[in-house]
Amino acid sequence: MSQSGPHRIKIDFEGRPLTVETGRMAKQAGGAALVQYGETVVLVTATALASPREGIDFFPLTCDYQEKTFAAGKIPGGFFKREGRPAEKEILTSRLIDRPLRPLFPAGFNSETQVIATVLSHDRENDPDMLALLGASTALVLSDIPWGGPIAAVRIGRVGGRFVLNPTTTQLASSDMNVIVAGSREAIVMVEGGAQMAPEADLLEALFTAHAGLQPLIDLQEELRARAGKRKRSFTPPAVDAALEKQVRELALPKLRAALATPGKHERYAALDAVKDEVVQALGGPEGERAKEVAGLFGRVKKQVVRETIIHDRKRLDGRGLTDIRPITCEVEVLPRTHGSALFTRGETQALVVSTLGTSSDEQKIDALIGETYKKFMLHYNFPPFSTGEVKFLRSPGRREIGHGALAERALGPVLPREEDFPYTIRIVSEILESNGSSSMATVCGGSLSLMDAGVPVKAPVAGVAMGLIKEGEEVRVLSDILGDEDHLGDMDFKVAGTESGVTAVQMDIKCTGVTRAIMQEALEQARVARLHILGKMAEALSKPRTELSTYAPRIVTIHIKPDRIRDLIGPGGKVIRAIVEETGVKIDVEDDGTVFVASSDGAAMQKALDKIRGITAEAEVGKIYRGTVRKIVDFGAFVEIFPGTDGLVHISQLAEERVRKVSDVIKEGEVIPVKVLEVDKSGKIRLSRKEALKEAGQQEARS
Repeated sequence: MSQSGPHRIKIDFEGRPLTVETGRMAKQAGGAALVQYGETVVLVTATALASPREGIDFFPLTCDYQEKTFAAGKIPGGFFKREGRPAEKEILTSRLIDRPLRPLFPAGFNSETQVIATVLSHDRENDPDMLALLGASTALVLSDIPWGGPIAAVRIGRVGGRFVLNPTTTQLASSDMNVIVAGSREAIVMVEGGAQMAPEADLLEALFTAHAGLQPLIDLQEELRARAGKRKRSFTPPAVDAALEKQVRELALPKLRAALATPGKHERYAALDAVKDEVVQALGGPEGERAKEVAGLFGRVKKQVVRETIIHDRKRLDGRGLTDIRPITCEVEVLPRTHGSALFTRGETQALVVSTLGTSSDEQKIDALIGETYKKFMLHYNFPPFSTGEVKFLRSPGRREIGHGALAERALGPVLPREEDFPYTIRIVSEILESNGSSSMATVCGGSLSLMDAGVPVKAPVAGVAMGLIKEGEEVRVLSDILGDEDHLGDMDFKVAGTESGVTAVQMDIKCTGVTRAIMQEALEQARVARLHILGKMAEALSKPRTELSTYAPRIVTIHIKPDRIRDLIGPGGKVIRAIVEETGVKIDVEDDGTVFVASSDGAAMQKALDKIRGITAEAEVGKIYRGTVRKIVDFGAFVEIFPGTDGLVHISQLAEERVRKVSDVIKEGEVIPVKVLEVDKSGKIRLSRKEALKEAGQQEARS
């Protein structure tokens, strides 16, 4: 393996040049890859300490994705001109990198390992996240770190009924599918994405189209490894004492099976701890010198027993069959002053989910590399420690909370009404009150109910379910609605959310190889059946959106004014619009195209504000009769105000049928008179006629 000098491989991938190189940048890292696609460039490094961290029983891997604003020719906003805390996009991409990499490290490898992906250039068309994943795999493949890759990832969309790999930002805007698929040579290892209620068959086709499409990226890495890869460091997994493991199994098995059959989570954990303590005390040695080793072997035996029971007896920890869903209860309108609320309970998982409606001023502004955008739908997921019976410090949302919230948000987004039909900003907050398996899917179910409780006209209710997999040789068991332990001890965590007609969101992590198309098809179909069951339970509480919004939610009325009248509504220094808000108590948002949103929960105040806005911005219509106030009399006629701030001239010849010698003989200042609009000239001057208005009124009276 040659490692001297830069090495570069360039291929054409989906009509654009893709380049991966190593040996030019970050040469002191364990492995480094510079990936360029179009004009988007990402540098990814992988480094592991030479010695393992002592005294830990987990793999200390850290994956960080960071976007530098200079990549898009921008300077950070705000007071501090330096990149600060990671944005949501960076956190979610860090998770995307971590999830497919982690299972491929050898068991027992405990050297602290760090993968860092840095976006150096962004062309605003090619998303850096897929390049970061490709670069992470390449950096690990090239390094001396023991790892079971390579893997690669692509994003798959569907534009005009045709699958598109790595669609550009422009193409993605018209795609009805946005799914990220990571895979090895043999199998899919991770899926993350959403769709516009896609049938399961379409999703399955997309996944395997993506897996076939990423194979050239595997070839590229293997070629680069042959040219520049380092020799892997020697690593011997910790040996398992087979004799001691046999002793643990023989001693623990009878009581272990009984403990595992305990239905409740905390009761089961207490029973398991009692069995473990007994085994450790019996086999841990007089001074407890082997206590940690025995405890570890007990965990191995527990995992084996759980998996054997599912494979051979088709029976799960809580006694359910493979396809059984835990008992579900749904409540809506559980909180008196919120706009919409729901309490969704499935087994020992419970989510209190609340929907709040706001105006356009409540939108979230996002300053990203692709530019500034505004977000009208937000879902925030919180996971307090009491939900699992633990005591911890309350801190800001971590990667897990942000990831689960993003998944639930993706699931509900496709069923929301168009902004033109429902001009509200929507925020959903999910408070997890109990957790034992798939609180993110409970959030989806509770979120759907809370939206309908708030009166949001969703296209259809949405439910979600977490699927699991146990695979031993050729024996495969797909599990519906998995518990937390089944997730931890199993081979797959597959979350599927959607409506009765199709899938809106999917997230899958696979820990084993050989998940075939047939297994995936079975899992998707089993998930569909489970989803329909859950939707049925939800419908018992609320089957469709309420026809009226909560009395505490703002009512939003949309009106349109000419863009050149915006200045009249705003007034100098905002004086006019501020006066309307202070007088009526409403909220007013004005868009650049002349769209005006007026929001209030007080109907009378709303109408008063609308009348004022229409009065200020109204346009005179030729041929229409108005009742106007005489504001000023001059020798040649009178100026009459037909709207607040808008007046026109009634010439002396247009005051009456007979000849008028003096204006004040006919009308007085302050008098309200009928006038007809004769003309509005190019400069906006309005010509009015009292004579024509009186004549038309007389004709109407004669007809009646």
